[in-house]
Amino acid sequence: MTQAFYDVLLRRRDVRAEFTGEPIPDDVLARVLEAAHAAPSVGLTQPWDFVLVSGTATRAAFREHVLTERAVFAQSLPEGRNATFDRIKIEGILESSLGIVVTYDPARGAPDVLGRHAIADAGLYSVCLAIQNLWLAATAENLGVGWVSFYREEFLSELLGIPAGIRPVAWLCVGPVSRLHETPDLERHGWRRRRPVAAATHLERFGEQGGVHNSCPTEPEETSTQ
Repeated sequence: MTQAFYDVLLRRRDVRAEFTGEPIPDDVLARVLEAAHAAPSVGLTQPWDFVLVSGTATRAAFREHVLTERAVFAQSLPEGRNATFDRIKIEGILESSLGIVVTYDPARGAPDVLGRHAIADAGLYSVCLAIQNLWLAATAENLGVGWVSFYREEFLSELLGIPAGIRPVAWLCVGPVSRLHETPDLERHGWRRRRPVAAATHLERFGEQGGVHNSCPTEPEETSTQ
């Protein structure tokens, strides 16, 4: 069972082009959402909500907005970097079976949120934990997930009728896939390479690094965690 967990962890990918469009069985979707909802949260506030978006018109409107933001980002890149970015697909909004928008409500449990008094973003971190739970559960169910981040929060809030004060943290494209690539997209297309865990590990003080001996299976050092 331990190895099975690490297999799921290392198989997880940010999916763009591999969605089949097949429906997600209701029981599978329920398990994935329950896994997300089981995430730890600051002060047990569970500050997340999940908006399930299947309508074609809504998804098409969001995709048009995302492609506009992609163009804005592309214009900011130097020529060589732009050529690399041009090969990268950034979304599977229409190809996926479902969009799941995960939101953050900072007012839930306020004002006396246990554990948030010194770190205002602890609630936002909690939402990210729910997203990670969802992603790993979806991978275990042989579904793909793609996190779309090329959008303006104001646009998505208006599109989905999200009340003022609640933030849309992620649009997740979810659904069955033809495959999960062994090497993540951003590495395959030459955008970035991951650094080894030893380079990210500090002993006692930041900047003081030492050897780290892995006690669990990991990906090869050159593999991205996209």
